[in-house]
Amino acid sequence: MKRLGRLKFVGAVATVTVALVSGCTLGGAAVGGYAGNKLTHGSTLGTVGGAVAGGVVGYELGK
Repeated sequence: MKRLGRLKFVGAVATVTVALVSGCTLGGAAVGGYAGNKLTHGSTLGTVGGAVAGGVVGYELGK
């Protein structure tokens, strides 16, 4: 597996894990993870950070 492909896979797994473990809204986490990935040019930390932020926003909007 190429290095970039591996990082995207790790980012996707981290996004799903954060969404499931923290009980955040999956849709918000997915959108946030995608946005974080694009804004940080594929950074795993940016993807995970975006997923957390998006999950929190999704959770708050879903109340």
